[in-house]
Amino acid sequence: MTNLRTLLFFVTCLWATAADAQRYELRDSWQCIPVSKMKEPGTTISSPGFALKSWLPAVVPGTVLTTMLANKQVPDPFLGMNNKHIPDIFNTGKEYYTYWFVRDFEEKADAGQEVWLHLRGVNYSCDVFLNGKKLNAKLHSGMFLRQTYNITAHLSKTGKNRLAVIVYPPDVVGNPNGGQGGDGTIARNVSHQYVAGWDWIQPIRDRNTGIWDKVTIEKTGKINIKNPHVVTLVPGKRTPGATQQPATIRVTAELENPGNVPQKGILQYSLDGNRVSKEVTVQPHSTLEVKLPDLSLKNPKLWWPNGYGAQDLYDLKMQFTQAGKVSDTEDIQVGVREIQADWNTTTRSKQISVNGQRVFIKGGNWIISDAMLRFSDERYNAEVRFHRDMNLNLLRIWGGALTERPEFYEACDRYGILVMQDFWGSGDCNGRWVDPMKADDQWTRRKYPDDHNLFLESAADQIKMIRNYPSLAIWCGGNEITLPVDIMTPLRDSILPALDGTRWFVDYSNSDDMSFNALGGNGDGPYGIQPLTRFWNYRTWPFNSEIGSVGVGDHHSLERFLPEANRIAPAYSAETRREKVDSVWQYHKYIGYDHHIEPYGKATDMRDFGKKAQLVNYDQYRALMEGFSAHMWDWYTGVIIWKTQNPWTALRGQMYDYYLDPNACLYGLHSGSEPLHVMYNPADTAVAIVNNTFKHQYDLMLVIDAIDMKGNVKQLTQVFVEIGPSTTRKIIDINREIREMAKKEGMFLSLRLLNLDKKPVSDNLYWLPDATGNHSGLQAMPKSQATATARTIAKGKVEVTLKNPANAPLAFFNRLALVDPNTKQRILPVFYDDNYISVLPGESKTVVMEYTPQSGLVPVVSVEGWNAEEQLIQIAEK
Repeated sequence: MTNLRTLLFFVTCLWATAADAQRYELRDSWQCIPVSKMKEPGTTISSPGFALKSWLPAVVPGTVLTTMLANKQVPDPFLGMNNKHIPDIFNTGKEYYTYWFVRDFEEKADAGQEVWLHLRGVNYSCDVFLNGKKLNAKLHSGMFLRQTYNITAHLSKTGKNRLAVIVYPPDVVGNPNGGQGGDGTIARNVSHQYVAGWDWIQPIRDRNTGIWDKVTIEKTGKINIKNPHVVTLVPGKRTPGATQQPATIRVTAELENPGNVPQKGILQYSLDGNRVSKEVTVQPHSTLEVKLPDLSLKNPKLWWPNGYGAQDLYDLKMQFTQAGKVSDTEDIQVGVREIQADWNTTTRSKQISVNGQRVFIKGGNWIISDAMLRFSDERYNAEVRFHRDMNLNLLRIWGGALTERPEFYEACDRYGILVMQDFWGSGDCNGRWVDPMKADDQWTRRKYPDDHNLFLESAADQIKMIRNYPSLAIWCGGNEITLPVDIMTPLRDSILPALDGTRWFVDYSNSDDMSFNALGGNGDGPYGIQPLTRFWNYRTWPFNSEIGSVGVGDHHSLERFLPEANRIAPAYSAETRREKVDSVWQYHKYIGYDHHIEPYGKATDMRDFGKKAQLVNYDQYRALMEGFSAHMWDWYTGVIIWKTQNPWTALRGQMYDYYLDPNACLYGLHSGSEPLHVMYNPADTAVAIVNNTFKHQYDLMLVIDAIDMKGNVKQLTQVFVEIGPSTTRKIIDINREIREMAKKEGMFLSLRLLNLDKKPVSDNLYWLPDATGNHSGLQAMPKSQATATARTIAKGKVEVTLKNPANAPLAFFNRLALVDPNTKQRILPVFYDDNYISVLPGESKTVVMEYTPQSGLVPVVSVEGWNAEEQLIQIAEK
């Protein structure tokens, strides 16, 4: 009986000590109205008794345009030419997209409690009212500046409250005249620039005006913990998985006392069974930054980038307590790692190291998850996971967009994706080049934005918001141009050292630090389809921040946003060397495949075009990463693809479409970027191995086979090899063997690395053209005889096996999908451990699909190959 009483007392105490610390989001049940239909002041509108007649449901977080779309007031701007039919703010005037947003909620403060209202992002300006009172003393401006208000005294005694926010569009909305960022004046604001249009997107008509990020209520005791900061120091050169020497954990936090009397208590945190604390007193109406004693963490589990080691994360719980009662709590996930950037004298560029080991950067440029700012944890997770599946290890957040959200960084922490975070500027809008599309000359544009102090205040705030994430590796001043000197100098020399001080700051995305070419000059590119040999032979920038190509999906992808009348394949003319392209394709920023489809046979329709485009896609991105990897630490320290995703239904630069349906670009990168990879150099016909791990790889059997179009296999060589860590090694030249075999109709070249268990650790298949450069053999290839079976192996996991009988043609380039059996539409997103797979005669391959099951839906598997018609396979239950 005594033990039971003790247990009940202990549980009750736990509940009591945590009762003051609460946080929740005001997400649903918002209402809105355009300011043109509501002339009452905010003090009246925010009174709980004021009737909200004719108000509409609002999307918060969201924008005016997402709300209008939800209320069916505008067509979906991502489909067809719909965006052209939505009024643009440049023509309507700003009042058209100026809106009131209102949210009723229940809350009251108990004795000893403080209640806080947080707005994490409003674009562009706003006034905030609660229960008839205005909360902000002056107009709040800036897309990237968070707001916090202590609302304790303004809460209704009944507990029924009304929050009202009037949101104004950017001060300067810009003319969307077809230039990069339109006429450039959108950059006069401290906000994103792509909303006036870019070469990958049409203009966002409301310029994303709205309460675009989360609104939360927080309840604390008398002290509020703000902006905790965790720094991890990992000295020396570390090895993944080994017993580690200690790491140092340094923690600070801001403590705010809004009351009239001093508050004494203990700031403490716990991490991996360790407790660190400090007794402090916070004076009235003040904020105090507190530095806690350093913690020496024994044998830490380290965080590593994708492909190099595990992404271990620790839970850190920070609390401020007074007399044993918790006033506030902050929970932080900590990745113990240290980022270094040093000069590579061979490449003449910076190189990135993590925990003392240099990492060859294989990255993608990221614009934004959704062009209309419709963010979700699930979408962030899917998109970042796709980049993990591409075997990439870095994402660069392009400077014409925004500071990415904490939920994005959480996904990058989870999947081991380093992040290069640009601040808000671009060479296009901010004056690097002469541009007749711009309203102002370069001298004027060089001074953008109009309010430099707002830029610096916003930058400091955003640094505090994301600095704890281990994935954040690099700060970048701007895209292809430095920030104005009176912004860049304090940002680089004062703000970042004071608020972070642990990461490399590169002054702009293709600065000399990243991209100085030994042959002279700096830059990025090239863009568009390249001959495959160029990726191997042409020496580009040593840390190339942008090099890009195509990315059209197959017909399933295209049909999601192209009207039926516009599903017309681009037609290439050898005489004019140009493509004839449908107007809707052009509106969606199609980038040309030109003559590169022709070697596979002229496309007969859109479906055929999409099918052949996938072969080009796979080849382009595999060769890109192979060519850069072949010269790592010699020519290059890294490469960042322009770009790997689209936040709009654009027809360029994407490994998966806006609807999260992957195309062959993703799996070309998945192959070409794998940590241990065997590859064929089309420029010198040599076979090489790249080892992008920290381990020496021994006892690998290299098997090289040549296969003709009928499926006859000829082994060219079989030899044991080894390769050192972070190294590329040329193994053998096979020019003599393949020249005659490929001459007539092309051939397949199979490269494999097998371990001592005879299991493939790298499996790479190339399709080589005939002597004329055409794939004549593929065009007349015999039908596949492969069969497919599928079975459930766990909830949300399906295993598909393709078997190809002996003495059969190679089963080439099979695209797997999970399909709704009723609509025949693909289920999205689905994650595949491989796709666009080929199976040699007498062999089989297995692919695992992972998806989120839907109640009442039993999917089927679609298998469609280059030489096989689509078939639908029933999934056997476990």
